[in-house]
Parts: sequence; C-alpha cells; structure tokens
Amino acid sequence: MERLVLALNCGSSSLKFGLYRSVDGGPELLREGEAEEIGGKNSSTPDHATALRQALAIVDESENVIAVGHRIVHGGPDLRAHQPLTPKVAEKLHAAIPFAPLHLPAALSVLHATERALPKARQIVCLDTAFHNKMPDVAKTLALPAEVRRLGVERFGFHGLSLESIMTRMDPVPERLVIAHLGNGASITAIRAGRSIDTSMGLTPSGGVMMGTRTGDIDPGTIVYLMRNGYPDAEKLEALIDHQSGLLGVSQMTSDVRELLNARRQNAQADLALQMFCYQVAKMIASMTAALGGLDVLVFTGGIGEHATPLRQEICAKLQFLGNFEMRVLSSQEDLQIARIAQQLAGV
Repeated sequence: MERLVLALNCGSSSLKFGLYRSVDGGPELLREGEAEEIGGKNSSTPDHATALRQALAIVDESENVIAVGHRIVHGGPDLRAHQPLTPKVAEKLHAAIPFAPLHLPAALSVLHATERALPKARQIVCLDTAFHNKMPDVAKTLALPAEVRRLGVERFGFHGLSLESIMTRMDPVPERLVIAHLGNGASITAIRAGRSIDTSMGLTPSGGVMMGTRTGDIDPGTIVYLMRNGYPDAEKLEALIDHQSGLLGVSQMTSDVRELLNARRQNAQADLALQMFCYQVAKMIASMTAALGGLDVLVFTGGIGEHATPLRQEICAKLQFLGNFEMRVLSSQEDLQIARIAQQLAGV
C-alpha cells in the first residue's frame, strides 16, 4: 500500500491542500489544490468543512493517507512545538482562540472534520509560531506589567513554516540571516546560526511592517484615542486594524501590489502606499541587522518578496549603507514543510 501524507494549509477564508507520497528522501508532491473566498458572496464553497470535502474528493485515495499535517497559525502560550494531536492538545488549541480569532476557528473546524473523515490517519499540529519558540527574553518580552505578561502577552512571531522551508535550503546556514516574508501578511525575522532571535510580528500577526490590509506597528495611544472616538468595541477596532488599513487603507484603492505598481505613476496615494511599504521594510531589515550585529544573507520570500522586483530593488537601494551582503529570492514552501513535519512526527 502506498503511504500518503496530506498537508492542509487553512486560512481565514481559504484552504490549500497538498497530497504527498511518503518516501525516504522526503515527501513527493502528487497533487494540490486551493479553495479561496470561502463563505464569500460569490463563492460556491460556504464553509471550510465543505472545502475539506471537496479536497478529499480530489485526493481520491484517502484510504492511503496515513498522516495529515495541519497549519495552525497560533498555539497560544501553552503550545510551542509541532506535535501529534491529542485531546489535551485540542483543548489547548481551543483555549488559544482569543490569540487568533480570525484563523483558529476555521483551522479547528478543518482539523476536527479531518479526524472524522480520516479516522485512521495521524493528525499532526504544525505551528506557525514554533520556529520562534526559543527567541531570547530581550526580544520576546513586551514592556508590560508582570500580571499582564502572565496572560500570555508576549512576542510570538509567525510565518514559521515558511521560515523553516527556507532554512532547509540554506547550506551552509549563514551566521547572520534576515528573511523578509513579504505577502499580504509581511514579517521580517533575524536568524543567528539557524535560530530566530527577533521578528517583526508580535502577539498577533497584525504587528510589524504595514501589510496588504493590516496596520503593522502603530502608537498604542492611537488605539486608546480611537476607542474614545468612534471605535469603542473590539470588533470595529479589529476590522480597522486587520482589514481596512495597510496598502489598502493608504492607497484607498486596493491591497494588490500588482495593481498599485501599475497605478503609481498616475495615482499619488498608490505611490505613497508603496513608498511607505518599502520604507518600513527596509527600516525593519536594518533593525534586524542591528540585532544580529551585521548581515551575511538577506532572503526575500512570499508573493511580494518573490515576484515584485521593483519593490525588492527599492528596498535594497535603501540598504546599501549596510555594505556587502548576499541577497537571495527563494520560494516559500509552507505546504511541503507541513508534509515534512507530518511525515517525521507520524513516523512514516
């Protein structure tokens, strides 16, 4: 019987899958697919459970799936490493929902639906925060009172599966490496000798540099001001911070970098949005270089990092003062990394 591994990458309104053959040299991709705009007005896929059923119908060999890897954005303070699913792990994941209310409910619905659909397969939890779990205290501790920090409020860091996939192709591993994962979500991470020592995202994936629709870092006093002036509840603030800001909010037209690049010569707001993005990314890369004490290799990955050449050039032009360093562009391979983790932890 052929041994198969299924990788499930669940977003707040999307579900990607990859079916892999489990072989000694690592997972080999057989087929893949994606459902987008789940639950949208014009979507034929009303929820993530339906998307999963559609994926399993395409897989068509579900009886041979012996391990399923699930991308989980946030494990909260009690889950810090990739691991097989157990009732205790499931309980901790449900407790972590307040840390990622946009992503975890959908991911957990897919996880439990997969348990029912593939009862013989090992379910493996692959955490986007795991790569950062040994970040030093000086980087992960937020300047808040101890009673607040005891609630689990600290810098967690994200895009860990993407970063792990990049690290598998680093041979040798650079002593001082910065990875700029630039997509609709964007983060910059400082890595010393293979270990994350600092990263731009914080307690949630909303922090750091401005993104497609997210603010990135803003003065915390801004939140207090907004609470007193038209944004009194968490839902309104969350919508503003995560869905109405960033490139979309500044340009007033779109979060799509391709459209903004086409429009920037005629549209001052589109140009400002792109200038701000490049400025903030360059500034963050420079700060991560300071944390490392220098820079050997800078890697761009993610949809923008890999494909928006004008923005890469603009960012690198701002970093010339750093001196000599190697710049690489590498694809993010989250799904393959999920399959690797599932194969390893399931012992297949």
